[in-house]
Amino acid sequence: MDNVKKVLTVNGQEVEFDHERNLLEVIRKAGIELPTFCYHSELSIYGACRLCIVEVEKRGIMASCSTPPEAGMVIHTDSKQLRELRKINIELLLANHNRECPTCVRSSNCALQDLARRLGVEEIRYKQVEKNMPKDSSSYSLERDPNKCVLCGDCVRVCRELQGIGAIDFVYRGSKARIAPAFDRQLNQVECVNCGQCAAVCPTGAIVPKQDREKVWNAIHDPEKIVVAQIAPAVRVALGEYFGMQPGENVAGKLVSALRMMGFDYVYDTTFAADMTIFEEATEFLERFTKNEHLPLFTSCCPAWVKYCEIYYPELLPNVSSCRSPQQMFGSVAKKTLPTQLGIKPENLVVVSIMPCTAKKTEARLPKFKTNGVQDVDFVVTTSEVGRMINSMGIKFDELQPEAFDLPFGFATGAGVIFGATGGVMEAALRYVVEKVEKKPLTKVDFKAVRGMDKIKEATLDVAGNKINVAVVYGLANAKKLAEKVVKGEANYHFIEVMACPGGCIAGAGQPITHNPEARKQRAQGIYNADKTMPLQKSQDNYMVEKCYRESLGGQPGSKEAHHLLHTYYQNRSQLFDARVSVLQGSAPTRLPIAVTICANQENCPGQKLLGLIVEYVKNNGYQDRVDIDATFSSRPSEDGTICVTVGDKIIDRCEFTNPVNTEENLRNHAAFDKVKKSIDAALK
Repeated sequence: MDNVKKVLTVNGQEVEFDHERNLLEVIRKAGIELPTFCYHSELSIYGACRLCIVEVEKRGIMASCSTPPEAGMVIHTDSKQLRELRKINIELLLANHNRECPTCVRSSNCALQDLARRLGVEEIRYKQVEKNMPKDSSSYSLERDPNKCVLCGDCVRVCRELQGIGAIDFVYRGSKARIAPAFDRQLNQVECVNCGQCAAVCPTGAIVPKQDREKVWNAIHDPEKIVVAQIAPAVRVALGEYFGMQPGENVAGKLVSALRMMGFDYVYDTTFAADMTIFEEATEFLERFTKNEHLPLFTSCCPAWVKYCEIYYPELLPNVSSCRSPQQMFGSVAKKTLPTQLGIKPENLVVVSIMPCTAKKTEARLPKFKTNGVQDVDFVVTTSEVGRMINSMGIKFDELQPEAFDLPFGFATGAGVIFGATGGVMEAALRYVVEKVEKKPLTKVDFKAVRGMDKIKEATLDVAGNKINVAVVYGLANAKKLAEKVVKGEANYHFIEVMACPGGCIAGAGQPITHNPEARKQRAQGIYNADKTMPLQKSQDNYMVEKCYRESLGGQPGSKEAHHLLHTYYQNRSQLFDARVSVLQGSAPTRLPIAVTICANQENCPGQKLLGLIVEYVKNNGYQDRVDIDATFSSRPSEDGTICVTVGDKIIDRCEFTNPVNTEENLRNHAAFDKVKKSIDAALK
């Protein structure tokens, strides 16, 4: 019976179906592209827009996305009634939308615009809803305009289902319903990790990447400034789509030519810094693997993953590579070396990153990535932003002759290029690690077991008699599955690559938005094709990186100078987003915030006793008017009772409260409590 063909009829055409989960997928299989607004094949079925409606004989009009296929169904996708209903639905959506199309970032690539044209909507018969709600520009990565939101829920589902976070959701009911972060906070005040996948699926421009184009133009037009660009690997296989080219076409040379026409003084390749990342990260892995310490090692190239780990898995921070991302490695090395090489004042050098990623915008603004108060990377523009900049100059991109990157930071290997696809960082590291461990030239550089679009990939390598277990994952909800196994001791991995975006950087939120499901695969293939055309395919063969180590980085990977410029540290952010209750509130105009995390799920939590000791200490020293003390309630219990104390900007981490005993006396004499007291004294005396 399992071999019996299942058939239904679409517009008089018989169509077989098997694993399709709804009528919409079967109809697409028949070569008919029904209009959809809230449907994404990787997300749950929502069925809110009612644009994919069809008529099923003897059943009436139904939403095809939420109706499972059945053998014998007779379906009609077009009729006068269906057309009129779809037009009404689009008009209602437009009435609920702030129509500032000429100034919208998504203009010309807006699903609402496209569907209105496609369905012949030439006038809107319904009064426009006036929302007049304030825009949220708090994030360095994203901008949210509630006035453009039509409540399709795409952003809510991608944040919850793909990333497992839920930083935004529906609030209120009926005519007051809208989408917002928890407690109506701004994006920079909630668990948003800046991945931007909400912006990638938002069909109306209600959430878009923060735009920094004008800041870059101002720098270019400043005669005192020398403006240099670095181009990330994934940009070269997606930018062409902005100009009508096929996904995966490598346009790196054309982009170099365009940037020079726009006024950039030098154009470099972030792939150079990706090779440098492998020098550092692979060396770090070999040291940990040899000592069997802090394994598995997690990659640190993706800032959205790093922030996710800081919020949800601070206990794994010692396992995250201390290497900066390639973007930040490039920025620190460029700011150190280029002023001397170019004969300019350091303050006149402007570093601009061209990235596929919105999280890179926030990463570049982190205080820890400043030198002498100046950012290592000055501005970050996305692939789509640089496409708009090229268009604004009237440059005919497809007619440009390719030009080469500037040296020395334009010289790279194929290992650095493949960083742009999921599994690329892992494969580049393995090309380095295997050769170093086996102490002989690597004959085959391809490690295809870590390639592909599977959400979680695992592999075991036999390297000179050593078993190395690796994993590659994309999407933070999937990363959570691996993280849970590691925390519970159920996994035996040595090395794990994590990327927040589906398929890796090729599908970053700053890339041209595409509705072609094959685009990711084509972009990834373009990455691997670029790898094959490079004269060198192993990071360790990049002699320009070796020269940089000799001249500026202490001679070798892991040196003191290299660690200073190329490595970083992480912050336990778990407490910052927990629920809070005020315990003591001062009256002074300026007060020191103090917070103590208490585990709501643990009986006899030592954090409660510690909170009492801190309140006692504050009162005994007469500080009570100058402090605010909060109890924060954590949903992330751990063996130490989730003790974590924040004194102003200083965090006394849970790991510093090693094996606390649940008695007030032992906590009073604990070294970490002394650190808390000293931090309070230092801030207030």
